Amino acid sequence: MKVCFIGLGTMGYPMAGHLQQKGFDLSVYNRSKDKAQQWSTQYQIAASATLAKAVAEAEIVAVCLGADADVREVLAGEGGVFSAMPRGGVVIDHSTTSAALAREMAACAQERGISFIDAPVSGGEAGAINGRLTVMAGGDETVFARIEPVLAAYATRYQCLGPVGSGQLAKMVNQICIAGLVQGLAEGMHFGAAAGLNMNAVLDVIGAGAAQSWQMDNRAKTMLAGEFDFGFAVDWMRKDLGYVLDEARQRKVSLPVTALVDQFYGQVQNLDGGQLDTSSLLLALQQGAESRR
Repeated sequence: MKVCFIGLGTMGYPMAGHLQQKGFDLSVYNRSKDKAQQWSTQYQIAASATLAKAVAEAEIVAVCLGADADVREVLAGEGGVFSAMPRGGVVIDHSTTSAALAREMAACAQERGISFIDAPVSGGEAGAINGRLTVMAGGDETVFARIEPVLAAYATRYQCLGPVGSGQLAKMVNQICIAGLVQGLAEGMHFGAAAGLNMNAVLDVIGAGAAQSWQMDNRAKTMLAGEFDFGFAVDWMRKDLGYVLDEARQRKVSLPVTALVDQFYGQVQNLDGGQLDTSSLLLALQQGAESRR
């Protein structure tokens, strides 16, 4: 199976690496040449010099990019994927975008005789490195079955949840749940420290009970240590929550906690924390406490 992977960022870099290690006939492309060269050196496959060359023979093209505008440019722009890849192929979009963008790209793909699956991922950088991502997909079930061998290279759970756009809507549910949970965890850490508790000991106890979560297991102790220089950046989370809140407004759905946490992330950005991990919500609470003293 000839596969092309486009976008060698924090997530895409290891995802493409898994495809290489699983023996796919692989081509890769990245707009930043330095990152492409780094990947090529590590995995011993030369990155394609142009997008058109990368996808020229690909049966499946997977992309992992930043936002709506990036995906639209790479897929549907002049000289983009849709105009350069063979008819009958499949595009998998692992980017987190709006559901409207997914439907727009599916329509563009169809005009070119190409199938489209929106397939955002969850699991963070660690999940990508370890090949243990979760993929939420939207599209035709028969087309989804074609791409399952590709998804299996870097994901342990992948499911088609409905028509195109369903993957992005499911990712919005994922981000809603994470945002509220991380804020609750940050408030718990902040309160416990203010109360003079040994929070490492507290975490060992409550982490074995109903409060346990992935965020507590992987982020609570780093939050206590003031370590926020890894993981999923605040800037990206605000981008995602922007899609969530736009969709909610269109559907007249109330998301008061999500809207509030989005504002808290804005406070972290105002503290020059846009590139910090999302667990840096604790910083906004600490800054507020300092200002009240």
